[in-house]
Amino acid sequence: MSFWPDSLVALRHRNFRLYFAGHAVSTLGTWLQQVALAWLVYRVTGSAALLGLTSCVALLPQLLIGPLAGAWIDRHDKRRLLMWVESLLGLQALLLALCTAQGWVSAPLLVLLAVLFGVLNAVDTPLRQSLIGAFIDEQGERRDLANALALNATLFTSSRFIGPPLAGLLLGLTSEAFCFALNALSYLGLVTALALMRLPATPRAAGSFGNLLSEGLSYALHTPAVRQLVLGVLVLNFTACSYVVLLPVFARDVFGGDARTLGLLWGAAGLGSLLSSLLLLGQPAEARLRQLILLSTVGCALAMPLFALSSWLPLSLLAMLVLGFGITCSNVSSNILLQGMAPEALRGRLISLYTSSRFGFDALGGLLAGVLAHLLGPAPVLVAGGSLLLVFCLVGGRACHRAA
Repeated sequence: MSFWPDSLVALRHRNFRLYFAGHAVSTLGTWLQQVALAWLVYRVTGSAALLGLTSCVALLPQLLIGPLAGAWIDRHDKRRLLMWVESLLGLQALLLALCTAQGWVSAPLLVLLAVLFGVLNAVDTPLRQSLIGAFIDEQGERRDLANALALNATLFTSSRFIGPPLAGLLLGLTSEAFCFALNALSYLGLVTALALMRLPATPRAAGSFGNLLSEGLSYALHTPAVRQLVLGVLVLNFTACSYVVLLPVFARDVFGGDARTLGLLWGAAGLGSLLSSLLLLGQPAEARLRQLILLSTVGCALAMPLFALSSWLPLSLLAMLVLGFGITCSNVSSNILLQGMAPEALRGRLISLYTSSRFGFDALGGLLAGVLAHLLGPAPVLVAGGSLLLVFCLVGGRACHRAA
């Protein structure tokens, strides 16, 4: 009998423990880079539109490349492919650190490096997600998959809670280049963990690239439960995640703060995300997960205008906590449901559709938010986004998350 409690049961699998430890280091480094890059862009250019552009190009490849990456992933040994992608991400962070330290940064260079990160991440994200099942499959315990996904989300949200305040502190004491260099080193954690795993080569899908792509898209479109979940993920992230692009504007122009203020705002959203992932460690039943998705989406719709119209930092931090909780709870619950539905042969392709909807429409929403904030100011943008999301919840949200 395992000594692991139910909330940590996936950690009884050696391969998942290695992944969990290595990815913990890597994810913390990624948050350091994300906060430092946002601050660098706004410090150098003072442009909310450029914040939206860099955020968009870092995420938009998820939408453009993600579905194609899924078919490509299913044709290769996933562990070896992930080691290569993680290594290239480390080189991208190292290049960003070098350019910043040497004073070579400019708007075009920052956009170019953000594009490189986005292309690599468009393969990395669905690749990691599709491998989680293999990490817990060594004892045939497929029932541990939901717990593994919740633990993976907890890892991400814990880093999100710790990383932004830590980045704010490091930016005050050192520089953006130092944060980028730490991120470059952090990728060694997951590469080392993957090298230490005793994992057989993952099954490879047979057939032409075009047929594999068509098969995955056809399954998603003609399976109502999958189609409805992906639609909900798309709408939520297009609207609610636009706050990320605008946080530096609120930190400096609304609250008169600095990088530490930005770290606090991001950290509050991170705390909400952490609380939601801890809630999901209890492995709620499918019906409960669908209820959580709807309630969390409504919470996001209400928190956006509250944050936009508040000039009192404590109230704004509370709104960020609610927003972080809602986005993560809805996204992770949708991921758990989708992974439970996915046939093994289609796993890479279905998860790539989820990640492309999650991050690709996050990118489009962020780009639109940055442009509109430049023209109208940040507050009206968040109020409008929250209003649109609330309309979606009232009109179609329940139907989108009802089981077929």
